[in-house]
Amino acid sequence: MKKIRISPSILSADFLNLYDSIKEIENAGADEIHYDVMDGMFVPNITFGLPILDSIRAITNLKIDVHMMVEEPVRFINEFERSGADIFTIHYEACENIEDSIKKIKNSRMEIGISIKPNTNVKSILPYLESVDRILIMTVEPGFGGQAFNENMVSKISTIKNYLIEKNIDIDIAVDGGIKVENSKKVIDAGANVLISGTGIFQYDKGAKSAISELRNSDKQ
Repeated sequence: MKKIRISPSILSADFLNLYDSIKEIENAGADEIHYDVMDGMFVPNITFGLPILDSIRAITNLKIDVHMMVEEPVRFINEFERSGADIFTIHYEACENIEDSIKKIKNSRMEIGISIKPNTNVKSILPYLESVDRILIMTVEPGFGGQAFNENMVSKISTIKNYLIEKNIDIDIAVDGGIKVENSKKVIDAGANVLISGTGIFQYDKGAKSAISELRNSDKQ
């Protein structure tokens, strides 16, 4: 079984004290940072761009996963690579030519993630899993933080996991959307090994350190 990794989504961080929020999750044992980029077109919201990524890269050595909720995200490969992204995660639904998009990212130094929305058929993504480093399964409709976890996605995680085992493909399964301590065991048991959580970490009543520890070890409870 792959090591469970925790990726706090800074969409839920304290923007007035972003440095402190980054250092808090760093000291709490986070494995990476999840950085949501929204363009107001692929999803009905607008979030971060390159200047904030530059600032975050300057203060942390944590791996940064840039989640591109953007139409034709490959337009920005070079810019995000220069700004320090480690993982470039694109949406299957946002690319006119997904194979060409994957090839272009492979020419960068970044790892490749491919994401699907809740209503996208799992079968549509299977042919590309041998070419990427990570599959990101959205457990809410992308575009806004703080949404409730969609229980129907657990079976989709299991389907992906079983396919990877059958084809002997060794990539990460990440989940994003409403992930909290109370539902983390379900997604881990289904096969996820990268847990992306925003409010479940930054707004956890026991603090970020407890949230990260409990998320990481929830499969042992």
